[in-house]
Amino acid sequence: MARRYLSVNVSEEQQQFIRLLDDYEIDIFSMDAIEKQIGKKFSNLNAILENLIDKQFFSRIEKGKYCRTNFRDELVIGTFIAKDGAIAYWTALNKRGLTEQFSNTIFIQTPRLKRDKTIFGIPYKFIKISPSKRAGIIKEGYGNRTFWMTDVEKTIIDCFDLPQYSGGYAELIRAFSQAKLRSDKLIQYCNTVHNIAVTKRMGFLAHVLQKDELKSFIDFAKSQVKEKYNLFDPQGPDKGEFVNEWRLRLNISKSEILNIINKQY
Repeated sequence: MARRYLSVNVSEEQQQFIRLLDDYEIDIFSMDAIEKQIGKKFSNLNAILENLIDKQFFSRIEKGKYCRTNFRDELVIGTFIAKDGAIAYWTALNKRGLTEQFSNTIFIQTPRLKRDKTIFGIPYKFIKISPSKRAGIIKEGYGNRTFWMTDVEKTIIDCFDLPQYSGGYAELIRAFSQAKLRSDKLIQYCNTVHNIAVTKRMGFLAHVLQKDELKSFIDFAKSQVKEKYNLFDPQGPDKGEFVNEWRLRLNISKSEILNIINKQY
């Protein structure tokens, strides 16, 4: 490694910085935190980084955040640049094995406002949520390559809450039918998200699909039903059968739901 550094005229201080990152197995870092991580202060860290970027040892992700030139893990990068961010929606559906379809865009939910951007050719969409809705997030990966992602139940609920980020309602229905879900988590996260229409839609769907393991969730969802009717597909046309028990209008009929479930890719 040292011979490689010398071959491109890397200074001793720059070599020391790279070696410390090697020792600590750091691939992605912020200028604000890196000296504490490696236990060493440098006289002019900004100049070191600018020189190493110019020599293609590192790439700038955004202001103050860097990674090794060959590091391109989009899940780690996306959550690294979004404070308290988590992989969610369509991206989490795919990573959790609930859909074979995938988007070129990485979807990240965060309680902080962040503008969408493209990094190393990958588009990132940041969806701001209320801090109270931040739940069901699991740490994935290892070492410096860790990231946060919503668990199965929270992923499903988030997609019903904001279906425009789910890859399509039919795909979401299929994902719900395939997912191994726990009633207690669904109830907990529905109380967190606090969207009665979402709770009704999922309860009705669990009932139609005869998911007996979700009986306590179905009972909970029924207890949340109010007088107001909602469309089953919130982005669909205002038509279809009215189901009084659930206060839903089925703009996707029960037979169409079952056809969606049985459709092969």
